[in-house]
Amino acid sequence: MLDTVKTLRMIEQDPSRIPLDQIDVSQGELYEHDAQWGFFERLRRDDPIHYCADSEYGPFWSVTKFNDIAHVEKNHQLFSSEPTITIADLPEEIPFQSFIQMDPPKHDVQRAAVQPVVAPMNLAKLESVIRERAGRILDDLPVGETFDWVEHVSINLTTQMLATLFDFPFEERRKLTYWSDAATASDLTGDDRFTPEERNRALAECGEYFVRLWHERVNGTPGNDLISMLAHSERTRNIIDSPMEYLGNIILLIIGGNDTTRNSITGGVLALNQNPAEYDKLRRDTSLIPNMVSEIIRWQTPILSMRRRAKEDTDLLGKHVRKGDKVVMWYVSGNRDDEVIDDPMSFKIDRENARHHLSFGFGIHRCMGNRLAEMQLRVSWEEIMKRFRMVEVVGEAVRAKSNIIRGYRSMPVQVHPW
Repeated sequence: MLDTVKTLRMIEQDPSRIPLDQIDVSQGELYEHDAQWGFFERLRRDDPIHYCADSEYGPFWSVTKFNDIAHVEKNHQLFSSEPTITIADLPEEIPFQSFIQMDPPKHDVQRAAVQPVVAPMNLAKLESVIRERAGRILDDLPVGETFDWVEHVSINLTTQMLATLFDFPFEERRKLTYWSDAATASDLTGDDRFTPEERNRALAECGEYFVRLWHERVNGTPGNDLISMLAHSERTRNIIDSPMEYLGNIILLIIGGNDTTRNSITGGVLALNQNPAEYDKLRRDTSLIPNMVSEIIRWQTPILSMRRRAKEDTDLLGKHVRKGDKVVMWYVSGNRDDEVIDDPMSFKIDRENARHHLSFGFGIHRCMGNRLAEMQLRVSWEEIMKRFRMVEVVGEAVRAKSNIIRGYRSMPVQVHPW
């Protein structure tokens, strides 16, 4: 109750007047109400390396400017991803690890095992599959009726793609969405849709399912899916002997393949509706779609933040950070830094150097599937523009309450053919 009161008090106050030591940007309700912008503007201006001494997740440092975030990202020798990338510490009953929570050399070995699935040759093969499935989804939309874009398009398309990447039984593909939501929606991230018991049951079910798939694939002919790659790689073929590590990597790949694309597909529709001149520009020139995709990913910033842990006492741009301190990089703030990005609060589909953003991270943890995400969004928008003059948002978008995923629960729309 006290945390809710604290959040409401922050949302209701003028960010330029609230005392710096009372700003706590870890509260999921800020992002649920899209109320974070003024607080990050204040921190970038007045305290870009900000210490929050009192939060639900304990004390932490916030890094809010573009170049400072890149500095932390690229110095993994000093700022560790272990034991977790969330602001909250993982409870003892959830001990799984993934390579995003690891430092080299272990990180490099496990990442390398699954990297081939997003190699250029595989992406070229996947493009026709994505285009065919996107077209089928869009052709089935109810013209003249209001429907939920998140449910009918964003989730549907990304879940089909995930099923392809894992060679997962297609008729059961919605389990992937459920497991992704359970992994990212909890009191660990400010999202209380799942109780700890529900979350644990979902993750246990996910683990059992993927252990079964592993044993099927390891005894079969090596395929181009992610499970086969892990099972047949010399470097990761024994990962099944560490089931929490195996499950952690599976969940990471599910979230990575689900949340970035799913929420950017929705966020792009919302951005174009909020900026009708840009939608007009797109209708006049659909060759802008690849550039627009990068601008959507910057504008949306589907991963709000990631945490690092200081491995030793250090000076971080004038602030004394102690060994063991949590250091949180706020990508959502860095992508609005006007010292690096011109007019960052504006959505411009023809923005110069649009791919220069933080949404995929920097350094060794740069998003492995960034080209796949861009391709999915590009193909989706090419197919949308073939069919519809406009995807019109006709009601309020319901946002996720989370301090790590900038997402949407629902968004009512109507489609208008050419």
